Amino acid sequence: MSESKWTDEELSAVQEDIIAALETVIDPELGIDIVNLGLIYEVNLDEEGYCEIKMTLTTMGCPLADVITEQIHDALSDIDEIKKLEVKLVWYPAWTTDRMSRYARISLGIR
Repeated sequence: MSESKWTDEELSAVQEDIIAALETVIDPELGIDIVNLGLIYEVNLDEEGYCEIKMTLTTMGCPLADVITEQIHDALSDIDEIKKLEVKLVWYPAWTTDRMSRYARISLGIR
């Protein structure tokens, strides 16, 4: 078994940086970041610096998919450990307001 390039603590710190950067990406229609909206399903980073973000959108035909994807690329561009980034849109499980954080629910007036 080969030695890991990063310690668990280092990998955890980078993933925290990724989540923090994703929190700066605001859904233009709702005015809330994509993390608190519950749109981010998975964040993977391998030792070669390949980062895969699995996310969904509030609706399948969302016209802002390209805008949000571009904002994600911009937000993560300052994280040196990421050498290649891929954003994958997934539709399962379907997004519902249950995925939203308490902050997002309060901000949007959803109980």
